[in-house]
Amino acid sequence: MNDQQKELVRTARITGVWYLALAISGVVGFLLLHPQIYVSDDLPQTVANLTEHETIARLRLLFEFAIVISQALAAVYFFKLFKDINHFASWALAAWGTMNAGVIMISAIAMGGAINVANTTLVVSDKLILIQIFVQIIKNAWGVGSLFFGLWLIPMGYIVMSSQRMPVWLGRTLIIGGAGYIASAFLSYAGLRFSWIDLLTVPATVGEFWIICYLFIFGIRPQQSPVTFPLE
Repeated sequence: MNDQQKELVRTARITGVWYLALAISGVVGFLLLHPQIYVSDDLPQTVANLTEHETIARLRLLFEFAIVISQALAAVYFFKLFKDINHFASWALAAWGTMNAGVIMISAIAMGGAINVANTTLVVSDKLILIQIFVQIIKNAWGVGSLFFGLWLIPMGYIVMSSQRMPVWLGRTLIIGGAGYIASAFLSYAGLRFSWIDLLTVPATVGEFWIICYLFIFGIRPQQSPVTFPLE
């Protein structure tokens, strides 16, 4: 393994660290902590949770910070990893990943606002109105942000598939998953409520954990030399 390949493998593993951090902070923050504070269709309970369980609410906010930071750094390191393989696609990957971090930052701002309002001396009716607005911003930031999360998976998958520096089916799975995220957002905001819409994001989850494992275990394959045939 030459020095350039060793550096690429090192970059791949750092990229894997940030992608894993993104996955962990997303699971803990959005899937585990979020429902403990923000109760769907029960605004009074949400306000009570923000007041009575302020520590958990702030921990949820800190995990939102972790999502923003790890998403941004994963995007930067993917660019560093792929820029010499496909500059245009790696630039798109980094841009859309950073945009997703920016959208989730809006969610974090709304969470901070909700915590502050819940713990002020405002009358209950005013708290309910303001926190309802913040809750809707959080919900829709994640909903709209899924567009950019889907978009960043598509160039990632394209680079993997076209370069063959990682398994081709990993690239295809990422592209399918990215398209699924985008389709899911469009269908949800179109007002459709089919149970199968949630299944559209399953390939993305498979692809994400697959590429995280590959980055850690193998890094990235060396560039294959073109096959040449001797002249007869």
